Amino acid sequence: FKKGVEFKTYASHELPHARAIAVESDREFGLSVLQRLDGELTRRGEIFRKLGVQDLAAFRDETAKLGDANTYPNIPRTLLVIDEFQEFFSEDDKLAQDSSVLIDRLVRQGRAFGIHVFLGSQTIGGTSGLSRSTIGQMAVRIALQTSEADSQLILGDGNSAARLLSRPGEAIYNDAGGLVEANSPFQVAWLPDEQRDEFLDKVLERTKRENAFFGEPAVVFEGNAPADIYKNVKLKALLESSRPAEGTPPPAAPVAYLGEPVAIKDPTGITLRRQSGSNVLIIGQQDENALALIQAMVVSLAAQNSKTSARFILMDGTPADSNLAGLLEKIRDVVPQEFEVVEYRAVEEVMGRLGQEQAQRYAAEDPSAPAVFIFIFGLQRFRVLRKSEESSFSFGSGEDGEKKVPADKIFADLLREGPHLGMHITAWIDTPVSIERTLDRGSVREFDNRILFQMSANDSSNLIDSPAANKLGVFRALAYSEEQGTMEKFRPYALLPETYLEMVKSKLRG
Repeated sequence: FKKGVEFKTYASHELPHARAIAVESDREFGLSVLQRLDGELTRRGEIFRKLGVQDLAAFRDETAKLGDANTYPNIPRTLLVIDEFQEFFSEDDKLAQDSSVLIDRLVRQGRAFGIHVFLGSQTIGGTSGLSRSTIGQMAVRIALQTSEADSQLILGDGNSAARLLSRPGEAIYNDAGGLVEANSPFQVAWLPDEQRDEFLDKVLERTKRENAFFGEPAVVFEGNAPADIYKNVKLKALLESSRPAEGTPPPAAPVAYLGEPVAIKDPTGITLRRQSGSNVLIIGQQDENALALIQAMVVSLAAQNSKTSARFILMDGTPADSNLAGLLEKIRDVVPQEFEVVEYRAVEEVMGRLGQEQAQRYAAEDPSAPAVFIFIFGLQRFRVLRKSEESSFSFGSGEDGEKKVPADKIFADLLREGPHLGMHITAWIDTPVSIERTLDRGSVREFDNRILFQMSANDSSNLIDSPAANKLGVFRALAYSEEQGTMEKFRPYALLPETYLEMVKSKLRG
């Protein structure tokens, strides 16, 4: 939980023993690791009960006698290392309570099953979440120079020996639960970064030589960087698989991927089913992150549809002098489906066409009609789509004399009626103030899925009934579903690199 990159070297050196490595971690990711280990504790307990053994040593003796490695594979010792563990309890919330319960269970029960916990902190004074009974279960204590109060918390009541330490790296080792007579002063060994990396290189060389990689690659969480779309295994599998044949109906529930969750689980995505409210609203002033989200959504939706089962419409409000100008347009050459980029002046005409198509689909009631994914980047810049009081009462006349429905009314109708007809709108807007200026309350409710970047607690509460977006920081966003009542913190993907777009093009158009 430190705001640094000390653990990154274990990921870059592909340390084969590492199953999860967190660099500048979030509390949610830490909790997901604890939950995974708790599940592993339960799994090992069931295996031990079947064999009638009490601990890992007895399990290994029993399986050695049986000689059946296929039924009971080797169970490795597992070490959980948490640096600055008190971050779990920095807030008095459900996450802190859940973490306290899980750490206590792992500390009390884990040793017998080969699961060990190593907690490190600069101070544990005032740590409300980790109970004294949990600390009491940890026999091995190591204290560097600290205050008298912290010394007694770490080593034990009445044991203030750590207060007397003076040299850098001088410490006390105690493996008797803090008893004063078990104090053993020692000097910590210093390992320079260069020497550590040299040793890690040797470990990797030996691993390759002995072909000793342990199953899947490690889960690496880098909180100080945006998510990498190359690591999306599900999207990679979609791109590698054969394309749906032309004429294949669109998938019932395509997933638009957004980024990596702040937990050990599948990539964060939004499912666009054919039902009311299945639209997406992205809110926040991080225009580059919003653009990257739309890029990832287009690629993932294109990968799940045939050439004829979907089409894309992009209304790009990027200013001409922005360094992001033209980036969204590049996606047009990547996907095989029809992809229309709408100029600012043509928005009204395109909305008219979409209104007519919506009416035709409503009359035809064809559930296999191709999906239409409409992306609006910079909704606040499209004045023609803003709500206007006059449009509710007056209609202009077209060239043929028929009444012309205003674009903002068509837009509102599309939000309400479009999704269950296979017409979904994804819009990015910069601020909650712009939402009030552009959309009425009814239209906002039609965006069942909302993605929030950092904003004030008040704005966050108005949009998702929670102030959570106020604490996001960089490289973070919230995915909220009003229908399901779920809220997921995640790291959005970075802008898609040229090399990735070329790869996607070859897969989708190949």
